[in-house]
Amino acid sequence: MKLLLDQNLAPRLVAALAALYPDSKHVRDVGLAAANDDDVWRYAAAGGFTIVSKDADFHERSFVLGPPPKVIWIRRGNCSTTEVLTLLENAHAAIILFEAEPGASFLALG
Repeated sequence: MKLLLDQNLAPRLVAALAALYPDSKHVRDVGLAAANDDDVWRYAAAGGFTIVSKDADFHERSFVLGPPPKVIWIRRGNCSTTEVLTLLENAHAAIILFEAEPGASFLALG
């Protein structure tokens, strides 16, 4: 499973999560640091990524457009990178199940 971390998440999460989520990327790593949501959405869909974001816009978009891509919405507001890391590590089993469900479009974590 490949995650595409949105600009509102720390780029260093990619390396910290590499064992659980190999081939994941940060939008900065793929030239999308300043991209709009449409561009990030298209890139994720074309590349088989699941978007991870604290931005409710992707959550809303997942309802309208459905997958792909799927969206993981971090609902913690202003939290540390360590908290996001722990959340994604602890939710690994739930994220695997979410990925396996064809009709699932978003997963809220918080």
